[in-house]
Amino acid sequence: MDIEQIRAYCLNKKGTTEDFPFDADTLVFKVLGKMFALASLKWWERGEAVINLKADPEYSEQLRADYNSIRPGYHMSKKHWNTLYLHEGELRPEFIKTLIDHSYDMVVKGMTKKMRNSLANF
Repeated sequence: MDIEQIRAYCLNKKGTTEDFPFDADTLVFKVLGKMFALASLKWWERGEAVINLKADPEYSEQLRADYNSIRPGYHMSKKHWNTLYLHEGELRPEFIKTLIDHSYDMVVKGMTKKMRNSLANF
């Protein structure tokens, strides 16, 4: 998957926006203002396609054990975030989408009931 495919996939999710809250390089996807995916455009431009995604801590450990290209979150909480090194070619597009879905779902799960209910309006 290239960055435009990831961008389109993320923006197609209910309540999702994109932003550059940290700097002009780090693209952040949020659901109702809460981050679920980050990508450094500078890294993508130099051929190092990576994306940070949130994950359940136990699932994170399993993913890291099963895939060499999934590692603890770069500059993120190592317990709750993974960095996917997509340029290594190990992860298939459908699996990447599954991991994006999991990240989005984890963030939504942590929201208040009122916030979750508001997603129905999107």
